Amino acid sequence: MAVPRVFRRGDCRLCDSLDLVLVMSLGETPLANAFLRKDQLDEPEPRFPLDLFLCRSCGHLQLRDVVDPELLFRRYLYVSSTSPVFVEHFRKYAEDIITGYHVARDSMVIEIGSNDGILLRPFQGAGMRVLGIDPAVDIARKAGEDGIETWPCFFTEELARRVRAERGPAAVVAANNVFAHADDLHGIVRGVKHLIEPGGIFVFEVSYLLDVYEKALFDMTYHEHLAYHSVKPLKRFLARHGMELIETVRVPTHGGSLRGVAQVAGGPHALQGSVAELVCRETEARLDQPETFLGFARGIARLKNELRGLLLDLRSKGNRIAGFGAPAKLTTLMHHFEIGSDLIEFVVDDSPLKQGLYTPGHRIPIVSSSRLYESRPDYVLILAWNFAENIMGAHTAFARQGGRFIIPLPKLEVW
Repeated sequence: MAVPRVFRRGDCRLCDSLDLVLVMSLGETPLANAFLRKDQLDEPEPRFPLDLFLCRSCGHLQLRDVVDPELLFRRYLYVSSTSPVFVEHFRKYAEDIITGYHVARDSMVIEIGSNDGILLRPFQGAGMRVLGIDPAVDIARKAGEDGIETWPCFFTEELARRVRAERGPAAVVAANNVFAHADDLHGIVRGVKHLIEPGGIFVFEVSYLLDVYEKALFDMTYHEHLAYHSVKPLKRFLARHGMELIETVRVPTHGGSLRGVAQVAGGPHALQGSVAELVCRETEARLDQPETFLGFARGIARLKNELRGLLLDLRSKGNRIAGFGAPAKLTTLMHHFEIGSDLIEFVVDDSPLKQGLYTPGHRIPIVSSSRLYESRPDYVLILAWNFAENIMGAHTAFARQGGRFIIPLPKLEVW
C-alpha cells in the first residue's frame, strides 16, 4: 500500500493567523475510510497525526495535517441514501429551502459533494434543474445512472467558472458535510460566489462544534474533517469574501450539525436573529479558548476509561461482543479508546459496499446483520451511535433472544 502524500500547514485556514495552539491529540490513526480488502491484510497501513489546533485569532478549530484528497475521496464508500433517516432529513431540508427562500421552478440547484444525489433528488422532484459535483467516481457514476447528473470532480474556482459558462448561474449552491473536508475553503467560497445568481443563496451543513463540545463527540475527528466549524469564525470568514451569513439552524444529524445560509453581502434576504443567538451561545461556552478544549480532552479520557472498563469486564466474564455500524468515526473511536479484535469479534454494517471488508488498523471483519442471529453475541457495541434508536428498533429480535446493546456516546448506556 503506497504511503499517501501529507503536509502540515502552518496557518489558520480561515483567517491565515499563525497563532495556532495544540488542544487535543488523538495520536496517529489510519485513514478513517481506508477499509481493507482481504488481499490487503498483510500490507502495512499508513497512520497520520490526528491533532486538533485552535486559532487564537479567530477561534477556529482545525487539523493542520492535510492528507492528499485524491486518496481520501476518489474511492469513497459512504452512500447517504442507505439511511432512511438521512433520506427524510434531506427531503425536509430541500422543502425548507424551497419554501423559505422562494426557489422558483426551473431554477438551477448545484451541490458540492453531492454523493448519490440524496439532496438534489427532492429539488429535482420540485421542478428544479440540478447538477451534482463529487470526486467519488463510482458514486458519481451511479448517481448519474439514477437520474442525477453528477460531475466526478473536485470543486474549484476554475470549475465554478466552467459550470456557470455551461449551465448558467444557480439559485442555490449547497455543500453538505463537505465544507469541513476541504483545505482551500477560500477557493470554494470564491467559486460559490461566482456561481450564485443575484438573490441566490449558499447553504451548507457541517458538524457543529458546539454539539461536539457539549456532547463529547470527539469521534467526529478524522483526517477527512479538516475544519470543525462554529458560527463566529465562519461569519467573519464569509464576510472577508463579500458574503453574509444570514441564517443558522441547529439540526440533529451526525449527533448535532449546523446549517448555515449565506448570500452575497447586500442581497435581498434579511439577516435572521439565529446568527447572533448562536454567536452568543458560543461565547458563553468559551469555544474560542484553548482551556475549553484542554478540559474537553480530559473528559474524553474519562469516557475512554469507562467504556474500556465495561468491555474488559464483560469479556473477562466470557461475554462475546460485536460492533454495529462502520462509519468513518469508527476508526477514531476504536483507536483512541483502544478497542480492538481482542474485544470486538466482528462489525455489522448494512451497506453492501462495506460488507466483506475489514476495519482500518484493527482489521475486524465487516459483515451483514444476519451474522447477529447466526453467531448470537451477548452484546452489541453501537459504533454508529447517532443511529442507535433506529438500529435497536430494527433489531428487537436480537434483544428478545437475550442480546443487549451498548451505546458509547454521548454518554455510556447499556440497553
